[in-house]
Amino acid sequence: MNTSTITDELLSAYVDGELEAADRERVDAWLQSHPEDRARVQAWQADRAALAALFNPVLDEPAPAALRATVWRRQGPPRWAMAAAAAGLLLAGGVLGGAGVWQWQGKAHAVQLAQMKQQMAAGTAQGWVQRAAFAHSIYTNEPRHAVEVGAQEEHLSRWLTRRIDIPVKLFDLKAQGFDLVGGRLLPDGPGKSAQLMYQDADKRRVTVYLRKPEQGADTAFRFEQQGKLGMFYWVEEGAGYALVGELPRDTLLALAKSIYDQHPGTAPQAPAPAPASAPR
Repeated sequence: MNTSTITDELLSAYVDGELEAADRERVDAWLQSHPEDRARVQAWQADRAALAALFNPVLDEPAPAALRATVWRRQGPPRWAMAAAAAGLLLAGGVLGGAGVWQWQGKAHAVQLAQMKQQMAAGTAQGWVQRAAFAHSIYTNEPRHAVEVGAQEEHLSRWLTRRIDIPVKLFDLKAQGFDLVGGRLLPDGPGKSAQLMYQDADKRRVTVYLRKPEQGADTAFRFEQQGKLGMFYWVEEGAGYALVGELPRDTLLALAKSIYDQHPGTAPQAPAPAPASAPR
């Protein structure tokens, strides 16, 4: 492959892991000397990781009975060929043809997208928690631009406090082995939210999502598992918190308790024990 003719198609194949070793090395060399292409590739990789975090759990779900029935009702090919085609469809999302299958797939995708939109919508019971998980998946995979303002910049806390209209404290999690990387401002439905990112010596990252909750928001201290992501979330004194990370539950709980105890204006005390999972 000539490095002078690297196209978007090749960069896309690079992100998807579809290049041979020699071609991948040449793309690596190209990206080292072309920062704009490198930034685009990193953005694509972040998008890929975020989508995987949202949709990979669906791959473990059994194929719906209606789809299996449609596949096996098809006429024409030998039975062994039908079985092979069905396996390809169920395991890899292969194209099988047939108006019934395509119609079902289109409806299924529409339902999934509608459900995701509803889950992440502002004002819904779980909307802000889903947005916290989505933001975590995007930015923790960024090697160079994980945060908007670094931890060493003194104005970080003041800047976020002014933007989201609640006090933003830079929590000290050193006792749990995590140092502040920095933070960023995020959209949150009709309002704004803040994300603080922390990292330990093993490069494991957790994020704290802070927002001004709606009137009457549930204040319970809860835990939820979404694939590999664990989340503790709660509301107190006009501030909503979601702690997100791919860490054992006990580790996340220790971090959540430390954050809870450091909440501005709150006397140190442990939150109530969290249930095994939050209702969906």
